[in-house]
Amino acid sequence: MRVLLDACVWGGAAIYLRDLGHDAIWAGDWREDPGDREIMRRAYDQKRVLVTLDKDFGELAIRERVAHCGVVRLAGIRATSQGLACADVLEKYGERLLTGAVTMVVVEPGRIRAR
Repeated sequence: MRVLLDACVWGGAAIYLRDLGHDAIWAGDWREDPGDREIMRRAYDQKRVLVTLDKDFGELAIRERVAHCGVVRLAGIRATSQGLACADVLEKYGERLLTGAVTMVVVEPGRIRAR
């Protein structure tokens, strides 16, 4: 699965996902933060699910209908657990996120909500 992790997501999550065979890019490796809209555009152009801690991407995807290939928001997930949480969501919802059947998945401790 192709994934773009926002810079606010723990960088180790990208390594964890790559070790599982995912094509994961971490925005924290970029020279500068291009802003939310540009991050979302890059994820869409590259057909990547966007993973973030930030609520703003949900607003862009749902309220403003900015083009995307799915958004996963990790809410209250410890940094060292973010890779595992992402892997679980990608396994359960990855294809539905990419096809638009699911717009957004919010992962909280002990709970996953799909929209």
